[in-house]
Amino acid sequence: MTGEPDPTAEAPARRRRALWWPAALAAAVALALGVPALVAGGGSASGTAPAAAAPATDSAEAGFARDMAAHHQQAIDMSFIVRDRTQDAAVRTLAFDIINTQANQRGMLMGWLDQWGLTQASPAKPMAWMGHTYEAHDGSLMPGMATNTDLAKLRGLSDREAEVFYLQLMVEHHKGGVAMAQAYVDAGRNDVEKRLAQTMVNGQKSEIDLITGMLAERGAKPLS
Repeated sequence: MTGEPDPTAEAPARRRRALWWPAALAAAVALALGVPALVAGGGSASGTAPAAAAPATDSAEAGFARDMAAHHQQAIDMSFIVRDRTQDAAVRTLAFDIINTQANQRGMLMGWLDQWGLTQASPAKPMAWMGHTYEAHDGSLMPGMATNTDLAKLRGLSDREAEVFYLQLMVEHHKGGVAMAQAYVDAGRNDVEKRLAQTMVNGQKSEIDLITGMLAERGAKPLS
């Protein structure tokens, strides 16, 4: 699944602010704390947590970084799919913004694990760090994640049907992401990581409102 930025797709200023500010704020926080910034997909370190006391592999810090990175990757994948299934400018712009914002944040999370000397994968069940139990099924590893069946369906749709299903899946995906990020804000100990988690909470709540409005414009509603 690949996609190229669409230079003709332009979002209104209000929409761009709603979608881009989480990544910008995360970068500003890193700079303010003297933390090197990670460029998504760029191979150099994308944000380092303070060097004092690296978290343990079973900590909330490591668990959140791993789980949210996996959660973000699926949002990126879904967004690439829909950009190939519709020419609607608003949906393609939303997808492009999600790809960029969540790839940037994912790079920061992976960079922290590398700085801490921890593996990017763990035998622990997803969300074990927050005492959450979720019955993984059909590729859905955490709440809000689409199943393999959902993704196959999305790939088979086009135009308005693809737009609506993508938007519905993304609302559910964001709800799961907000709950996980809020759990880390409440329980985490790393201030830099907590600030990033808070930007996720704020940004994805804003996107849920935006996407719900986009569904209404298409005569549809969220799945739940």
